[in-house]
Amino acid sequence: MTTKNINGVISVLPVKEFDRALDFYTRLFEREPDIIPMDGVAEWQLLEGAWIQLSVDPEKAGSTSVVITVTDIDKHHHFCESNGLPIGDIIEYPGVIKLAEVSDPEGNKVSFVQDISQ
Repeated sequence: MTTKNINGVISVLPVKEFDRALDFYTRLFEREPDIIPMDGVAEWQLLEGAWIQLSVDPEKAGSTSVVITVTDIDKHHHFCESNGLPIGDIIEYPGVIKLAEVSDPEGNKVSFVQDISQ
């Protein structure tokens, strides 16, 4: 397979308690999902071709991680703290990245990463 044929990525975050997770991600992304295609599934489009999908899957709940790049980790960290979202400390890998992680109510990890290599 060639990557020339790929035009998008969907990261799936499995959860047990859909309503609780839906509230968490609605607050994290500061908006309702873009689509709810069926019961137990919600999707947010973050960029063209880049989606986050929340999906009920009790057997896999809490076992996933996703990395979202941001332009200003300090600003994003402050947003999470100000909105009661449990974000960890900013960790810096000098000359490479800064990152901070938040865990959803199920234990899935969302890492926010800022490229500082330039």
